[in-house]
Amino acid sequence: MKILVLGLGYVGTANAVLLAQHNDVVCYDLNQDRIQQINSKISPIEDKEVSEYLTDKKLSLKGVDQFPSSEQFDFVVIATPTNYDPDTNYFDTSSVESCIKQLDQINSKATVIIRSTLPVGFVKGIQSKYPKQEIIFVPEFLREGRALRDSLYPSRIVVGSHSDQAKAFANLLVQGALDEKVPVLYTGPTEAESCKLFANAYLAMRVTFFNELDSFAMSHQLNPKEIIQAVSLDPRIGDYYNNPSFGYGGYCLPKDTKQLLRNFDQVPQKIMEAIIDSNTMRKDFLGLEIARLKPKCVGVYRLAMKEGSDNIRESSMQGIMKRVKSKGISIIIYEPLIKESSFYNSSVYQDLEQFKKDADLILCNRNSPELKDVQEKIFTRDLFQQD
Repeated sequence: MKILVLGLGYVGTANAVLLAQHNDVVCYDLNQDRIQQINSKISPIEDKEVSEYLTDKKLSLKGVDQFPSSEQFDFVVIATPTNYDPDTNYFDTSSVESCIKQLDQINSKATVIIRSTLPVGFVKGIQSKYPKQEIIFVPEFLREGRALRDSLYPSRIVVGSHSDQAKAFANLLVQGALDEKVPVLYTGPTEAESCKLFANAYLAMRVTFFNELDSFAMSHQLNPKEIIQAVSLDPRIGDYYNNPSFGYGGYCLPKDTKQLLRNFDQVPQKIMEAIIDSNTMRKDFLGLEIARLKPKCVGVYRLAMKEGSDNIRESSMQGIMKRVKSKGISIIIYEPLIKESSFYNSSVYQDLEQFKKDADLILCNRNSPELKDVQEKIFTRDLFQQD
C-alpha cells in the first residue's frame, strides 16, 4: 500500500513507523525540522521504540517538505492537532478540515483515515461536505512516550466504519503489530468518536478518585498508600492506575473531558462536570498544602507529566506553580525541554545541582533517582514510583 501520513506528533510518527514496516509511507508536517529528522532516522518525538525502529529496522519511510499534490495514495492518515478552544468550548478541528479540503482539491482517491481526536458528530458532518472522499475515524489509544509500543501491542483497534476500506486499514494495523490477536471492533463513526472521549474521561475519573482519596488521607494524617493498596485489591477495582499525582494533565485528558462535557450539552450529567471540578480542586488543595510549609524558594522539577514524555502542554505542574506563586513564593524550574532562561517569569535552570542547592522545597509529580540525594526537600504525591 502507498500511505500518506499528515502530522508528525506522537500519533502521526508512531503510525508512520508502524505502517512503514510493510508499506510505502510518505509523511508531511508543517514543521520542517520534523521532516528532516525523519529523513535522518532521528525521532521527532520522545519515544524509545520509535528511535530504535528508525535506526534498526528496514522501513519504507520518507518525509517530504511540501503537501503531496500528484502522487496517488491508497490511504491518507491525518494525525494533526485538535486542541480544545476555550473560547468556543469545542475542539479546533481546522487542521483536519484543511487537510481534507486539500485532498479534495487535488481529487485524491485515497481513503481518509482520521486519527486526531474529534468531537462527537464530526465525521458525519465532514463526510456530507466532501461526499467524494471516504472518511473514516480510527481513534488512537496511545500514551505519550510509549506511542509506538502501544501501536505494536494495542489494547484494541476501533474503526469507525464497516466498509471494505475500513477492514483493509484495520488489517494494516494488525499486520504492523507484534500482537496479532488484538481485538478489532468496527463501529459507526459517531460511536468511534464517543468511545475515544469516554475512555479518556474514565481514566481522568480514576485519576481524580485516587487523588481525592489522597487529599482525604493528607487532611486526616492517614497513610494513603495503605488505604489505596487495600482498596485496589478488590478485583473489581484493580491494583493499577492508582498512583496519586498533582492532577491529570498532558495533551489528551484535559481537552477530551472538556469536549465530552460540551457534547453532553442537552443530556443530564453530573460525573463529567465533577471530574473537571475535582481536578481543579486537587491543585487548589495542594497549593495550600505547599504554602503551609512556608518555603522561601520552591523548585519545580520537570514540567513534563511523566518520565519519557516531551510534552509540557496542560501540565498539572503549571497549575500548581500558579497557585504557589499567588502566595508570593518564588519559583525556580529545572526542565531540560525549556531552552529559554525563564518560563512565565520564573528562572529556568540547566544545572541540576545548582537547582537542588537553591531550592528549599522541590516539587515533583513523579519522583526521580536524580533527586535521591535531596529527598528531605521533596514534595510529591508519588506513592508507588510509577505513572
